[in-house]
Amino acid sequence: MSDIETRRAFSDGIRIMLPLLPGAVPFGMIAGVVASDAGLDALAGIGQSVVIFAGAAQLASTQLIADVASALVVIFTGLIINLRFAMYSAALAPHFAALPRGRRWLAAYLMTDQAYALSAMRYASEPGMTLSSKFAYYMGGASVMWIVWVGATAAGYFLGNRVPPSWSLDFFIPLSFLALVVPNIRDRANASAALTGGTVAVAGWSLPFNM
Repeated sequence: MSDIETRRAFSDGIRIMLPLLPGAVPFGMIAGVVASDAGLDALAGIGQSVVIFAGAAQLASTQLIADVASALVVIFTGLIINLRFAMYSAALAPHFAALPRGRRWLAAYLMTDQAYALSAMRYASEPGMTLSSKFAYYMGGASVMWIVWVGATAAGYFLGNRVPPSWSLDFFIPLSFLALVVPNIRDRANASAALTGGTVAVAGWSLPFNM
């Protein structure tokens, strides 16, 4: 695969990810605000976005720390929320199996709901993509999401407390996930899964420790 084709695939990944980035900004800012409220210093509060980079799990775990939950609850919560990445990895494994180990680890580290969903849809619609083009496409979207997430977390840590609560930035979190889920509900199996997940979430919203 030529360098031009690799750069084109990388650029396509960035371009396709751009419409989803506005939804990640308030999400990341909220993560920064929660880290600040939890008493974490700037290195820990912002650094967790670099080390953990786990979105919903990071947000929930930090909130639990702020609520003085036990370490077991914090760890268990993070693991449960991130179990979906095991399914994402299994779905992408046939596409990335031939990559060198270092690149597979990098892909795993940068994996997000958005990067997985957009890549899986692209690979399904273009079965003739080469391994290099698949990896470049994935990295384009995943890397720009990482940059925006870390930057938004930093902004939230230092500036988030100045945002009026009336703006309800947390409302963008479910909206960003809905933007990914709804277009892919195309058959009875997906509709049943979405209905089950939504019902369980609504039924359990009042459980302690955000369980």
